[in-house]
Amino acid sequence: MIKKCLYEGAMVIVYHRIVTLFLLFFSVSLFAVQTPSATHIIRFEGNTYFDTDTLADVAGAKGKRFFQFWKDDTVHIDDRLIPTLEPTLRNFYESEGFYHAKIKIKEDNTTVLVHIDAGDPVRIREINITSDFDLSKLVTFQKGERFRAKKFVEIKAEIIKALLEQGYCSYDLDTKAYVDLDKNIADLRYRLKKGGICTFGETTIKGLKTIDKDVVMSRVRAKKGERFSTKKIKATYTDIYALESFDRVAVNFDRKFFNVVPIDISVDEIEHPYHYEVGAGYDTYIGARVHGKIIKKNFMGNAQKASLRLAWSQREQVAIADFFKPAWFWVFGYGIDFSVTGGYSNLEYIGFKEEKSFVKAALSHNEGKVALKLGLALENIKISLLDGTVNLKQAINEGSFLLFYPYLNFVYDARDDKLNPRYGYYIETILEYAVPYKSDATTYTKSYIETRLIHTFFEKLTLAGVVKAGVVDVSSNQLPESKLFFAGGSFSNRAYGYNTIGVILSPTVDTIYGASSMLNLSLEADYPLWGNLYGALFTDNTMLTNKSYDFTGEVITSAGVGVRYMTPIGPFKLDVGFNVHKPSQYGISFQIGQSF
Repeated sequence: MIKKCLYEGAMVIVYHRIVTLFLLFFSVSLFAVQTPSATHIIRFEGNTYFDTDTLADVAGAKGKRFFQFWKDDTVHIDDRLIPTLEPTLRNFYESEGFYHAKIKIKEDNTTVLVHIDAGDPVRIREINITSDFDLSKLVTFQKGERFRAKKFVEIKAEIIKALLEQGYCSYDLDTKAYVDLDKNIADLRYRLKKGGICTFGETTIKGLKTIDKDVVMSRVRAKKGERFSTKKIKATYTDIYALESFDRVAVNFDRKFFNVVPIDISVDEIEHPYHYEVGAGYDTYIGARVHGKIIKKNFMGNAQKASLRLAWSQREQVAIADFFKPAWFWVFGYGIDFSVTGGYSNLEYIGFKEEKSFVKAALSHNEGKVALKLGLALENIKISLLDGTVNLKQAINEGSFLLFYPYLNFVYDARDDKLNPRYGYYIETILEYAVPYKSDATTYTKSYIETRLIHTFFEKLTLAGVVKAGVVDVSSNQLPESKLFFAGGSFSNRAYGYNTIGVILSPTVDTIYGASSMLNLSLEADYPLWGNLYGALFTDNTMLTNKSYDFTGEVITSAGVGVRYMTPIGPFKLDVGFNVHKPSQYGISFQIGQSF
């Protein structure tokens, strides 16, 4: 008799997970009083499709961690899990397309031996697609490929995700897999009618007490009348939560009237608005460092925020106060934020010191991929030579400088992720113009542009390129040295410390004074090594010249290797870079998040 199975939606994988979890829960509960737990060595034989690490993970067994190089490869399993081995492994093999797997388990006083004969897998014979929506990149099964229930369910989820992202919330989707266990074949059927375009409806907000509705509405990206998209739902949630004034944010879109989807937002305002931070660390440039920070969230209501930051090290001392007011006023339906920052810093460069007091005020708006900031800055900068650098008087402009300038910062961020991007591009432009408020005031124009391009091939190899260019053009009087360009560090040239490269004279020689023109090219390749551990190869190429708009100077080229460990808050990076013409010049850098 021919045996046939019909899989619809997520039922097969849900059943597999329920059975596995029930067995694990029953086993752990039954023997919970055992402390410590007894274990057996577990070995796998006969399997040719999955490695030992995969099977051990499925069974709940534990081996050595990737960093425990001194241990052998022996894998142990908790004795309480041994009764669940056979059904757990069988469910796994069936979910991977092996419905005739034979699993034999032998146990003695020390070892559990698992012999697996996977048998012939179920393979896909036909894929039938009838759709008015392009599924060619979503249905990734191929004829002759092994049928996996998990992948079948994931593909359906990806189809629904793509429909909702592109505005189709009234779709009619039917996916089925007809599996013949006697012939070991599967026929897949996808039927889809995308329906009409959906739009966003009214937005309702509940839970506000000290915060005006307009403040939250300034972060709502799912605007009434616009085309529906779950990406805008996600952006709405992210931007409201980023106000840091809510303990809970919920954005619901489960109501629908024909093709109009209202947005229901529910929030709980923050109960404990104070945030304190104290820490100590080490930086390759400024040395040992201690810092403290206090933030008052929802300061005086309306999601305002005030903060004070203090830091001290041998080469830098900082005291900065910030105030932020979201949605101060509206222009053409867009909420405009206001921020003001003031403080004091004292930083040592190579050969000179910058002591600065400053205040900056800015108007800004961030929405989608675009961030725009327009501000005014007043800086009182004092430049003095460090002890033992008297011979630099002709190269470094000492004295006090009072600068007043408007500035513009524009960002277009089309990356798929800000902390660990795998696709997309990024463009940033910064412009400063110092105002000649009196005859001896310094007048200059400073421009900077940065472009990043990231693409991942074969879902593993990520290639990235970052180009940075800048020019300082002084119109009158002298400019403080710290306003010029320096290079070095995690986001520049990784063979050198932060801001330790001045005007470059040769591929191995640089000076300590700043450059009027800067050009930097970084290329990097990241590839997974094991689990969440990635390896990287990179090269950084830096040009710093003394004249404005001069991009014909010498280049310092570095190359290096690095590792990245993926964490929930982004990759933890360790890079070691060397000057390719002078390997004795090297740098080691740490950071959280990618440099692209």
